[in-house]
Amino acid sequence: MSETAQKASASAPVPGKGSGPDANRWKALAFIALAQLMVVLDATIVNIAMPSAQQDLGISDGNRQWIVTAYALAFGGLLLFGGRIADLWGRKRAFVVGLGGFAAASALGGAAVNEAMMFGARALQGAFGALLAPAALSLLAVMFTDAKERAKAFGIYGAIAGGGGAVGLILGGFLTEYLDWRWTFFVNIPFAIVAAAGAYFVIREPEGGRNRSPLDIPGVILSTLGLVSLVYGFTRAESEGWSDSTTIGMFVAAAVLLGAFVIVESKVKAPLLPLRVITERNRGGIYLSLGLAIIAMFGLFLFLTYYLQIVKGYTPVKTGFAFLPMIAGMITGSTQIGTRLMTRVAPRLLMGPGFLVAALGMLLLTRMEIDTSYTTVLMPAMLLLGLGMGTAFMPAMSLATYGIEPRDAGVASAMVNTSQQVGGAIGTALLNTIAASATTSYIKDHVAGAASEPQQQLVQLEGMVHGYTSAIWFAVGILVAAAAIALTFINAGKPDMGAVAGSGSKDAEDAVPVMVH
Repeated sequence: MSETAQKASASAPVPGKGSGPDANRWKALAFIALAQLMVVLDATIVNIAMPSAQQDLGISDGNRQWIVTAYALAFGGLLLFGGRIADLWGRKRAFVVGLGGFAAASALGGAAVNEAMMFGARALQGAFGALLAPAALSLLAVMFTDAKERAKAFGIYGAIAGGGGAVGLILGGFLTEYLDWRWTFFVNIPFAIVAAAGAYFVIREPEGGRNRSPLDIPGVILSTLGLVSLVYGFTRAESEGWSDSTTIGMFVAAAVLLGAFVIVESKVKAPLLPLRVITERNRGGIYLSLGLAIIAMFGLFLFLTYYLQIVKGYTPVKTGFAFLPMIAGMITGSTQIGTRLMTRVAPRLLMGPGFLVAALGMLLLTRMEIDTSYTTVLMPAMLLLGLGMGTAFMPAMSLATYGIEPRDAGVASAMVNTSQQVGGAIGTALLNTIAASATTSYIKDHVAGAASEPQQQLVQLEGMVHGYTSAIWFAVGILVAAAAIALTFINAGKPDMGAVAGSGSKDAEDAVPVMVH
């Protein structure tokens, strides 16, 4: 037996020695899923409430973006640090602390009396979310080691990660329309209390999974500043344009800081992000393809929300319900297709076709016009998008942490969240910019022929829809690229039903499962 295989076999669960599967793991999954739902809901629920909150708190149009940006910067910038803290403290403790902090920050946001209090609460939510999200995913990674059970657990988690945002639109619409925007914050508190109490009593972490190495402070500083610069660069590009000097400065700073981070990580004894986590080709392919898919998805949420409310005249609640086919598709793709096939076929044969089915749904949306029928175009497009994304997300979430050393589980999970967060920032900025310039160009070309005011309003709406469809064409290309990366980079076969073993290569040691080809 090779030295690598011996190490892996020594770390694998041994039946009868008290390190078998946790008897409470399915109860634990319910509380982990609840916490994940809360974090994902928060990303979209606040967007629906923004106009009302802006008016109540007297926030200017120039500053309103900070309701979203303050959260995105803290969450995206601190994710790797949060993942490493989870490995150091233990995932259960990081999970419970993250939930408690998120609830307190939500209470502060709901009670906000001015913009400073609101922005501070959103930044705190992001910081505790950055501790909570990687802890939740890494708990699943270390608690579910059997391939079939893991497929089911990650199917449920993947459905929530994908569909929770659309649920947030429905809930946000109801709360804003029938109660008050403050309830979009207060609603997090019962979620957090139930999840934290359940986790405290039910979750039992496997022994020996902590990484007690000293904290890599230079790595923490460089990664946090680099990711904050990157996310802020894309956020600023959306509002100020790509040629803005501060935007360019942020991108240059991000490149320098993240380049320095990689150099530091390759030299320090106990790195924040061991390079073995991202250089293994399967994991690298997952981070890249997931990030690209999220770019396409985030832009789409934005366009469809505006299209349904401004062009079609839907209320916030009706808009939320219009997204139900996407949620149904995601749940079906994740819990039925993905879970059933995960242990039978190689992950790339789920991820590649999944992204292509989503691209087909996106392609349907390029046919959008002012009078497009919901039932014949929008509904089937959203169903295909949901099915494709659910099918692809599920094996991606599972394989990203499968076979990882327990001491690296938190930081590997944080990388999944980081690729999604950075993808979301890029998607919103990039696709919004494409849509805005296409809209401006269309209106400029057609407004001269519009004599009356109703005709001019029609040209404005047509320009808006033209902008959306132009950006959606780019999203189709991005999803095809994600499928190509998944099919070429990811070469793991279906998971072996037995114990996890090493790959035999030095860099990927203890990081890749035995796969059956």
